[in-house]
Amino acid sequence: MGDMADSSSLELRPAAETDLPMLEKLTTDPAATGEFASYGYHDPQRWRRGWAENELIGPDGGVLAVVAGTERVGFVNWRRQRVGPVATFWEIGIALLPEARGRGYGTQAQRLLARYLLAHTPAHRIQATTEAGNLAEQRSLEKAGFSREGVSRGIGWRDGTWRDAVTYSLLRTDPAP
Repeated sequence: MGDMADSSSLELRPAAETDLPMLEKLTTDPAATGEFASYGYHDPQRWRRGWAENELIGPDGGVLAVVAGTERVGFVNWRRQRVGPVATFWEIGIALLPEARGRGYGTQAQRLLARYLLAHTPAHRIQATTEAGNLAEQRSLEKAGFSREGVSRGIGWRDGTWRDAVTYSLLRTDPAP
């Protein structure tokens, strides 16, 4: 990967078919996923089926590529979560290539995704959850304007152990991210 741009030049764009290998790498290759997102091997055709169905954007969620200058550095996603019979919110996620981490891209990408969702959907709540040990992601979410809400004990299974997770949220009524 060449010289990457700074985080102020970061952009989100719809995923392209040429992004599928990067999406597959960031969700299945232990060397690329990082410690907190390595969940073993599963469903190698997931992204290709999603691409064939709706090019990875639909009414219940989507995927956008994270681009720094001309370099693809990762992706963000969102999915609708239901709360009771009528309320929903967006749950967001992010995955960056190893060489793109620690540069402020995660903060900026999550900020841009939150702005996008607040501008283009009527959602009142955007939520992100990360493993309790993932301090870099917690700092990133806080810098992006999200508020820490609490810890869910033993909610995530990774690498043979149940893990605690920290939930963050951004409400439409909060200061703009």
